[in-house]
Amino acid sequence: MAKKNAISSLLGIELPLIQAGMLWLANAELAAAVSNAGALGTVSPYAGMAKDGDPVANLEHQIKRVRQLTGKPFAVNIPLDLSLSGILLDRAACLGARIVITAAGNPMTYTALLKGQGAIVLHVIASVDQARKAQSAGVDAIIAQGIEAGGLHGRKALPLFSLLPQVADAVTLPIVAAGGIADARGMVAAIALGADAVQLGTRFIAVSECVAHPSYKRAILDAGDQGTVLMGADSRRTRILKTAFAEHFLALENSGATPEQLQAFRGFRSAWNAQLDGHLESGEAHCGASAGLIQDIVPAGELVMRLFKDSFGIIDLLCSKTITPRRT
Repeated sequence: MAKKNAISSLLGIELPLIQAGMLWLANAELAAAVSNAGALGTVSPYAGMAKDGDPVANLEHQIKRVRQLTGKPFAVNIPLDLSLSGILLDRAACLGARIVITAAGNPMTYTALLKGQGAIVLHVIASVDQARKAQSAGVDAIIAQGIEAGGLHGRKALPLFSLLPQVADAVTLPIVAAGGIADARGMVAAIALGADAVQLGTRFIAVSECVAHPSYKRAILDAGDQGTVLMGADSRRTRILKTAFAEHFLALENSGATPEQLQAFRGFRSAWNAQLDGHLESGEAHCGASAGLIQDIVPAGELVMRLFKDSFGIIDLLCSKTITPRRT
């Protein structure tokens, strides 16, 4: 069993690990399996939803369903750049969501309101400046996300292992490390660089409870170390699997297409095509650079236990490799 630290004590969990709130994929069954294993599962308002579905109604379903499956803490993830963000946050609060993760927006906008309603707020950041702003906004913890992560990134995104120690030096809040972590080696390294916990996204796609289409899961297992690409040079840079869709987008971008033309090609719900319907050539298949480390599809609870068992072994290995300085 892992010792309690700043994040596990704050969130009321046993293990300092968070399952990322992947927009279309963080379904109640996945979240409950992670939470039941002692970590923190997360649900999203779009998870498993029909392409033309109602995210507000779906969020209500996900929250009610996860409570049927676990009595342990779970989080709700609401990106702040959605047109329905305010409505979704209000609905989550009305349903008594105790832990809320926000991202892709100004933490000043909703943090005080959420905390006034009794929620614990974690905010995703990608730079030291954003970390300081999140702390000033009053969030309870930050998630420092590196550009290795699958999905959306801003212009300021840095590699995680460059970002993490700088953030640790700049703020006093508990820190969760995210981006490019898929096994115990990455977890231990992140803790050594200043994190109190880690968040995994892509690795939790390749589990049996995740609602992702089997073709998408298989593509992640087949991706290898060169299997992802960053598309979009503007503020909506996104790491996805290297597919014909990605190559088409990059060709449009290199040909001088306008931001409006590029966004029209992408479309908000194109990710649904790839991630839930399995049509990888007609949508954004978000995937982290850690895909090459993922070799199997297992139950989420088994994965959580494996990660922590392996981490203890790695810590022992590091201790055995440590060179004691010669005393003079």
